[in-house]
Amino acid sequence: MTEEFRTEGHDVYDVIVLGAGPVGQNVADHARAAGLSVAVVERELVGGECSYWACVPSKALLRPVIAVADARRVDGARQAVTGSLDTGRVFARRDHYVTDWDDSGQARWVKSIGADLFRGHGRLDGPRKVTVTTADGARRRLAARHAVAIATGSRPVLPAIEGIEEARPWTNRHGTDSSTVPGRLVVVGGGGVGVEMATLWQGLGSQVTVLARRALLPRLEPFAGELVARGLTDAGARVRIGVQVTALRRPDPAGPVTCTLDDGSELETDEIMFATGRAPLTDDIGLDTVGLTPGSWLAADTTCLVREVDGEWLYALGDVNHRALLTHQGKYQGRTAGDAIGARAAGRPLDDAPWGDHATTADQHAVPQVFFTDPEAGAVGLSAAQAEEAGLHVKVVDLDFTAAQGANLYADGYRGHARMVVDTDREILLGVTFVGHGISELLHSATVAVAGEIPLKRLRHAVACFPTVSEIWTYLLAAYRRDSD
Repeated sequence: MTEEFRTEGHDVYDVIVLGAGPVGQNVADHARAAGLSVAVVERELVGGECSYWACVPSKALLRPVIAVADARRVDGARQAVTGSLDTGRVFARRDHYVTDWDDSGQARWVKSIGADLFRGHGRLDGPRKVTVTTADGARRRLAARHAVAIATGSRPVLPAIEGIEEARPWTNRHGTDSSTVPGRLVVVGGGGVGVEMATLWQGLGSQVTVLARRALLPRLEPFAGELVARGLTDAGARVRIGVQVTALRRPDPAGPVTCTLDDGSELETDEIMFATGRAPLTDDIGLDTVGLTPGSWLAADTTCLVREVDGEWLYALGDVNHRALLTHQGKYQGRTAGDAIGARAAGRPLDDAPWGDHATTADQHAVPQVFFTDPEAGAVGLSAAQAEEAGLHVKVVDLDFTAAQGANLYADGYRGHARMVVDTDREILLGVTFVGHGISELLHSATVAVAGEIPLKRLRHAVACFPTVSEIWTYLLAAYRRDSD
C-alpha cells in the first residue's frame, strides 16, 4: 500500500458499505457479483428504515384499510362488510411483515452473498478507512482498497417550536410501530408520509386532523392533493390548509397535547405526529475526516461518486445524496454504484456492461412515486409546471377515469383523474400523474413510457385490455391525437 494508505491493524476489504438497508444491500450485492470482497456495517437493524419503520410496515397496515374501503365501493360487496377493522389483527399483520423487528433473516442474506457483516456504529477515519464501534465499546478498524459507500439514510426533522420536547410527538417510526389507536391524532405535514399516516390512522379509528402549510402533495400536479384531501374528508378526517403549529403543551405526560396555531386558535389532541421533512444521517459518520461537513447532504455524480473527495473512492447512495428519497430509487442507485465500483476496480470503461452504462439517468427524468392514500396518487416524470419551467414545449392532456369503463366496473362511482404531459417537439411523454382507486399498478407502464421516451405514435399500439382501469391510456392518447389534428 502507499504511504497515504497504511493498513496495519485494519481488516482490508475491496468495498466497505455503511448502512445495511435496501440501498446498502444492493450495492453490496452488485460489488460481490463483480468479484469484490465486501464489508457491511449496520448500527441498527439489517434491512434499515424501509423494512421496519417505513415502506413495509406502513403498507402492511394500510392494505386492510384500503381493502375494506374498496369493498364498500362495490354494491353486493359492501353489504358483506359489517363492523370495524380488527385492529389487533391489523397490527399482527404488520408485525409479521417486519418479522417482529428481528433482522436475523436479513443478516443471513448479507452473509449468503459472501459479505461480512459488522454490527456497530461506523465512522470514516480518513480516506478509505472506517472504524466500527460496537454496543459494548469495542472497536474494529476496516480499510477499503477501492470504495466506501455511504448508505446511512435519513431521519425525521422536528421543527424548533416551543414545547415540542414536552409534547413527545410521533414521527414516522411511531406512526408505523405503535399498536394503540389514539382517539384523536393531529398529523402535521401534507407530504407523502403525512397523507399516508392520516389515511391509516383515520381508517383504524382515530379522529385525524391534518395541518398543512400548503396544499397536500405539493410536488405533484395540483389535482392530486385536492382529490386526496377530498378522500380524507369523506373518510371523516379534518384537513386544514394554510396553518402552522407555533407551540405545544403537554403538562401531564399521560394527558392530551394542546396545539397553538398561527391563527391564534388552539387544538387539543391525544397524540401529534410531525411529518415535516427529513435530514441526512451523516452527522456522526466521520465526514470531517475527509474534508466534508458533518450532517450535510452529499452531492454525487451519476455513478453516485462523491467528486468533492479526491481519489474516486467515496460513494453516496439513497437518501444521503438527496436526489429522490424513495426506496426504489435508492436501490436503483445501489445497483448502479455497485456495478460502477466493479468496473473501476477492474479498470474497465464504465459503459462496458451488458445492461448499458452506469449512469443513474432515471434520477433526473423518470422518478416514479406512489402514495397509498384513498384514492391512491402516483406520478412519474415532470409535472406540467416543471416542464414549462424547463422551457419545454408541452401539451397537457387531462381526463377523468370515468372515461374508462374498466374504472367504472372497478368501483361504483369511481373517482379519479389522469394527466399526461407531452413534449410536442419530440411527441414523447415527459410526465404522467394518476389519482384513483388501484392506480398504483398502472404506474410502471407510465414509467416505461417516460424512461424509454417511447414515441406516442408507437405507444398507441400498446393496446390496453378491456375492461381494465388501464384503458385510460387509450383515451389519453386518443384525446392528444384529436386535439392535435
